[in-house]
Amino acid sequence: MFSQDTSSSELTKQKFTLSGTVSDAKSNETIIGVNVYFPELKTGTITNEYGFYSITIPKGNYTIQLSFVSFETIIENVNLDKNTKSNFKLFSNEEQLEEVVITTNRKATNIRKAEMSINKLSIATIKKMPVVLGEVDVLKSILLLPGVTNAGEGASGFNVRGGGADQNLILLDEATIFNSSHVFGFFSVFNPDAIKDLKLYKGGIPARYGGRASSVLDIYQKDGSSTGFHMTGGIGLISSRLLAEGPIVKDKGSFLIGGRASYAHLFLKLSEEQKNNAAYFYDLNTKLSYKLNPNNNLFLSGYFGRDVFSLDKSFTNTYGNSTLNLRWNHLFNDKLFSNLSVIYSDYYFGLDLDLVGFKWDSGIKNYNIKYDFKNYISDKFKLNFGANSIYYDFNPGTINPTNPNSGINSTQLDKKYAFEPAIYIDAEQEISKKVSLSYGLRYSLFYRLGKSTTNIYTNNEPVTFNQDAQIYEKATPIGTKFYDKNKVIQSYNYLEPRFSIAYELNKNQSIKASYNRMVQYLQLVSNTSSPTPLDVWMPSDNFIKPQIADQVALGYFKNFNDNEYSFEAETFYKKIQNRIDYIDGADLIANEAIEQVILNGQMRSYGLELMLRKNEGKLTGWISYTLSKSEQQTPGRNSSEIGINNGQWYNSAYDKLHNLAVTGAYSLNKKWSFGANFILQSGQPVTYPNGQYTYQDILVPSYGLRNENRLPVYHHLDISATLTPHNNDKRSWKSEWVFSIYNLYNRQNAASINFNQNVDTGNNEAMRTSIFGIVPSVSYNFKF
Repeated sequence: MFSQDTSSSELTKQKFTLSGTVSDAKSNETIIGVNVYFPELKTGTITNEYGFYSITIPKGNYTIQLSFVSFETIIENVNLDKNTKSNFKLFSNEEQLEEVVITTNRKATNIRKAEMSINKLSIATIKKMPVVLGEVDVLKSILLLPGVTNAGEGASGFNVRGGGADQNLILLDEATIFNSSHVFGFFSVFNPDAIKDLKLYKGGIPARYGGRASSVLDIYQKDGSSTGFHMTGGIGLISSRLLAEGPIVKDKGSFLIGGRASYAHLFLKLSEEQKNNAAYFYDLNTKLSYKLNPNNNLFLSGYFGRDVFSLDKSFTNTYGNSTLNLRWNHLFNDKLFSNLSVIYSDYYFGLDLDLVGFKWDSGIKNYNIKYDFKNYISDKFKLNFGANSIYYDFNPGTINPTNPNSGINSTQLDKKYAFEPAIYIDAEQEISKKVSLSYGLRYSLFYRLGKSTTNIYTNNEPVTFNQDAQIYEKATPIGTKFYDKNKVIQSYNYLEPRFSIAYELNKNQSIKASYNRMVQYLQLVSNTSSPTPLDVWMPSDNFIKPQIADQVALGYFKNFNDNEYSFEAETFYKKIQNRIDYIDGADLIANEAIEQVILNGQMRSYGLELMLRKNEGKLTGWISYTLSKSEQQTPGRNSSEIGINNGQWYNSAYDKLHNLAVTGAYSLNKKWSFGANFILQSGQPVTYPNGQYTYQDILVPSYGLRNENRLPVYHHLDISATLTPHNNDKRSWKSEWVFSIYNLYNRQNAASINFNQNVDTGNNEAMRTSIFGIVPSVSYNFKF
């Protein structure tokens, strides 16, 4: 190994740029987040979302190390005497792949980089986790991370640092996913066989992201193998999946197509009572990749998914996402990389009510053009910048009769349109050997557009306060105003600064701090804590204001025992302006005047997150614990109003004081590996009756303050065992059996508690609804 003097004389040396891509030797699939490191200089970089790296260092002979989880580390000598392009291929570590490898980023926490509040899960890890009904689930897996909770058992979505599920930006190949669940929340829409990389930003969010107040979940699909044809699949108790990938032109172009479908509803056909009922989902992932030349690559990716729920053919509910993304990667030179994307996203919700005689269609579409640049100016300074523009088409509801004798007329609820452009600049800078910075600024604008009719209210207040009854009521419009197509109804613009700093105490530990502002221009109109298919997205306008989130975080990070263990501790405080809440008795379904039942309030959350990871060895895993508080307040608009909940702070629907998650994996040998998850978290806030009164011989429950009660504590233990045949490595067909038990000790977690009147005593009594008891499952996975 060549020893290089890295004293101040190095500054006078001529500098050159080393750049290229890093890919999987077996498939040519580019790899995101590979460490490219020069030990003599104690500096390095990582590959971007398309496997590209670039670093500018002084002329000389160096040792280069390339490392990534589940791949063999490459160590080579490079003689850098001119600008050089060098592509590397990593070989998978077959022994390590057969073990259960668990990591959130790489093998150890990145001490030097000014990056915090970010977690990454490898797909190999996710596939080994025990899950309900044996179905691998990306979203359920991130619930094991600190600061992330669920909205209840069997519920869709997730909550990050006390925020709502609608405050998470979920991206699949840069396309927005508005509803991330299948079967009303039991499964997610992401096929794990098609996923390449997954990263969750809880804070310190780069300026290239915007539009949501709490977090960003950025997921990329695989490109597909350009070296040979391969198939991957699995057969489970309720669904199966199959994915095919291979070259279009060897080493230049590739395709990927994968599908999943559930078939549990077929068993209903065996029952006379259930034969006309159905509940199933299916989805399709596709991608085409083509390398035009060393400086240009094209990608076309898409997703299509649908859920169907039917009762006796008289009620049919269909919903799902569709996305399409055309991307062009262009390398201007060895330091400037660009990506141009044209993206389409559509969320559809439909109801066919045959017994009533009409069909309901609704949804949201967006069209997005974005152009991003990465400028690798030097090994100590990188600059990211770009622009994007999104056009929204909101359809709150179209009603068409299906029976000419129903007496129902075709009706179109008032459509809404909006335009959201933004520009950003982001920098990563190493100030000294101990201090690194990341800072940026996003400038976003939002235009609520016609063609639309808006209501006009006295004093511009669509909600009135009844002083006598001390309640909020709908206001009566005093007129309307029509805006023609593309006329601006309301506009907003905000600066969104981002800043992170890391100070290296020594090579094994550092402290970091961050601040970011996020502005969310879309609001999810829902009175449930978990997203449902019927949720309606609304644009900001003259009544619904944008949510503005400011978050600060401070953290301590340490690797010890030669990186075998990592420890992370973060504390955060987040405040959100203009978080809407609903007046008592709010009716949200098919409501063309939503502004009449909502008030603008504020939200805050704060807490401490701890995480201890074991990165290497036969036993790997982590323990995470979060102590946090999430509250909401909607005070009166003036001194004469009491506000919601008497204007006091109250628990938000996402408040979980305690959240403990333990996950572990043990590799006994090449044949057997085992996994276990344990989750314990505080019960979800709810509002229970605190008394009852009689009205016309009917007992009516009375309710106390909002969310002052809680569901019982939520916890369960899951285990799994994976059997890999001994002769797997000697044949092209590789397979494994996965046996798992969800909720091993049969905890009856409350999905909800309802209060009904007892017919014998006349009193209102609580009734607990639980979804899962013990759920054993088995699945067979294969690839060839």
